[in-house]
Amino acid sequence: MFWTNLLKPRITASAHCDLPCGVYDPEQARIEAESCYKIIEKYNASNDEQFKTRAIVIKEERAELAKHHIDVLWSDYFKPEHVQKYPEITELCWKAAKQCSKVKGSLDLGDARTLLDMIDKIADVWTKAGGPQATRVQKAAAARA
Repeated sequence: MFWTNLLKPRITASAHCDLPCGVYDPEQARIEAESCYKIIEKYNASNDEQFKTRAIVIKEERAELAKHHIDVLWSDYFKPEHVQKYPEITELCWKAAKQCSKVKGSLDLGDARTLLDMIDKIADVWTKAGGPQATRVQKAAAARA
C-alpha cells in the first residue's frame, strides 16, 4: 500500500483522448448531435414507455458528448490566431455548448436541428482555419477513388 501511494502520479493531465494527439474534427460533435435528432424522431414515433425512457437517457448522453467535443475544439484546437482571424468562433462555440444543454433537456426536433446548424458553422470555421490539413491524417489517393 505504501509503495502504491508513493508511486502514484501527483498530476493528472487530460485531453479529448487523454493524450494531446492533435486530432480534432467537428464531425465528432455532429455525429452525436445527429444521434440526438434521430432519437427525438424515434421517441416521438413510439408508444412504448420503456423505449421512450431509454431514448431520453441515451439522448442526454449524446448531447453531453456533443458538448464535450465542442469544448475540446474550442479549448484545444482554436488558438488566439484563429480567434483573431475568425472572431465569430468564440460565440459560435459558446452558443453551441449552450444549445447542447438545451437539447439534453428537450424533446423538440427544432432544438436538435439548431444544434446541427451551429456545429456546421463551427465546421466551416474549422475548415477555413486549416483544420482538415492540420489535424487529420489524409486518406490515400487509392482509397478516394
